[in-house]
Amino acid sequence: MRQGWIERSHFADACASLWLEGWLAPLEDLVLHDAHMDARAPTAELIRAARVLAARRRILAAPPGWALSGAGLAALRGGAFLPAGEGSAAAPMEDDGAAGQGAFGDDRDRDSDDPLAAELAALDAALLRTERALERQPAVEREERDPLVYDLDWDEDARLEQWREAVAVTAGLPPALAAALTAALWDDIAPLQHAPWLGRLLAAALLRERGKTRSHLLCVNSGARAAPRLRLKPDDPVAKILFWLAAIAAAAEQGLKDHDRWLMARASRAGALKGRRGNSHLPQALDLALARPIVTAELLAQELKVSARAGQNLIAELGLRELTGRRRYRAWGIL
Repeated sequence: MRQGWIERSHFADACASLWLEGWLAPLEDLVLHDAHMDARAPTAELIRAARVLAARRRILAAPPGWALSGAGLAALRGGAFLPAGEGSAAAPMEDDGAAGQGAFGDDRDRDSDDPLAAELAALDAALLRTERALERQPAVEREERDPLVYDLDWDEDARLEQWREAVAVTAGLPPALAAALTAALWDDIAPLQHAPWLGRLLAAALLRERGKTRSHLLCVNSGARAAPRLRLKPDDPVAKILFWLAAIAAAAEQGLKDHDRWLMARASRAGALKGRRGNSHLPQALDLALARPIVTAELLAQELKVSARAGQNLIAELGLRELTGRRRYRAWGIL
């Protein structure tokens, strides 16, 4: 259930992120867009939801502390952010001989007769030099921005550094409280003009870094959608923190409920898998139905390398529930 639960939570949280900002990204459209099977031209909201989805996947695939590091923030914002103290353009580069002492150490010289060892040592040295060069490069000048879209006086680097310094102060606090403060500080400082959603993902990343959610990324957006909105008062910092704490608690509770419901749905269909041939696609179809909020016959056919008709038969054998009710395309799933 683990991977299926994680994938479903990614999709649901991405749609909830758009909902919090007053936009609508239909869940079924996001699933089809992610599979490159759009039923229509993607909207701006759908593209934003896909960006949140990609960010969630990237954060979870990386080591726990990556998202809150300078390199992680630079990658997630799509720019070049170099926090103070994490490298300087004026710092001298170390000589190539020292840089060559990477993970293979002195084995490069000792095993020079081995072509493979020599190639690996050279590759290791090149990677190390590249990493050090990236650490010391100055922040890349951003492309000229349209003043109708961006506030040109908005110093994103300075605001982001201010936010990081404020988050660093929460190191001694309990993880849940630190995550709530992380989300609240992002709302107050607003480091990035057009990425209010990133702060909520970073709050979830902090919980993972602190060991509270080791195997997944908490759905803070879904929790915020379920939390009482009356508690979020713009001028009351305590109310903001209480709101995000409530959102974290709601996300945890909803995650447990979803896990139990999907586990029960899988168990109820396990009988259909008994006595099947070894080359049957039914077990894979069930796993795919659990890993996606919706599936279509075409999606099953594409993922399992079968015909569309075979995909329809698999849906019928699993007894999936039709969710869309649309004539142009039909989709099924396990709620």
